[in-house]
Amino acid sequence: MPVTIDAGDVIAGLAFLLSGYATWQTVSFNKRQKSLVESQEKLNTILLEKENEDALKGKQADLGASIIKLGSSKYRLKIWNKGAATARNVRIEFPEGNDLVIESEVTDKFPMESLEKYQAVELIAAVHMQTKRKHVVRLVWEDDAQSYNEKLSYPTL
Repeated sequence: MPVTIDAGDVIAGLAFLLSGYATWQTVSFNKRQKSLVESQEKLNTILLEKENEDALKGKQADLGASIIKLGSSKYRLKIWNKGAATARNVRIEFPEGNDLVIESEVTDKFPMESLEKYQAVELIAAVHMQTKRKHVVRLVWEDDAQSYNEKLSYPTL
């Protein structure tokens, strides 16, 4: 029996090939779509972490200390807040001993109830020939992010 191919068979064959091509295109599109969704999820996770970090930084105070020279023989120990939040109950300690700042300055000004953003306080420093060039200052405070923060600062002459 001879095989005859008529127009309907050709159309059915072309429809089958077109269907196979459309299926292949759909599968490859779905793979690219899945990759895009995964990268969007990663990006959203990174953005969420960044937002949380920025929100936390907005609640943190960042204290520091430095020694500044006024004129030829006057020195001050400057304690400052460069953080975004107010530091509360600010305390200053000298782990290696205090031979720099006049003790009455420390007891009169500390603990400070609050140290606002970009606010500073200066303590009169008694500098003489035997004064060490490098000092250790421990700053302890509270802010909106944590109830206990501590930072060691190393101001130098």
